[in-house]
Amino acid sequence: MNDPGLSGLKIEEAKFFDAGEILDLQKIAYLDEARLYCDYDIPPLVQTLEQIRADFQTHDYLKAVLDDRIIGSVRGIQIGDTCSIGRLIVHPEYQNRGIGTLLMSSIEAKFQAAERFELFTGHRSQKNLHLYGKLGYRVTRTEALSSKVTLVFMEKLTTERG
Repeated sequence: MNDPGLSGLKIEEAKFFDAGEILDLQKIAYLDEARLYCDYDIPPLVQTLEQIRADFQTHDYLKAVLDDRIIGSVRGIQIGDTCSIGRLIVHPEYQNRGIGTLLMSSIEAKFQAAERFELFTGHRSQKNLHLYGKLGYRVTRTEALSSKVTLVFMEKLTTERG
């Protein structure tokens, strides 16, 4: 990372006690998504603390920490040979500085036994679609979430990891 403002950035495994801080960050980070779709009832914005704590029981979470503050996070779960990646978030003040890319490469490395990675984002989320495309993900299908949101599913095979 060449950004001097991020020289102390660490990617670490998140712990159960980080759930509240990650949930708060998630709600900040997903506001732009909600505005894109004029829908403030998207799952990341309505998730409760109890729900994210339950997710900690089944998913592995990574966090990006700068000056003892969580500024990014991502989660993953492997079922069979597929790792599902979700809820990639970076605080708006720190976006477009490589943190999302670093979190993605770190979660992929954590699940290095996976043969396939899958994730999804909204159809209007051009920044996300661009990032995932740049990281080697390809669109596999779309699925309507609501009348306002269509999910775009993307995958990357480990033979494409780079």
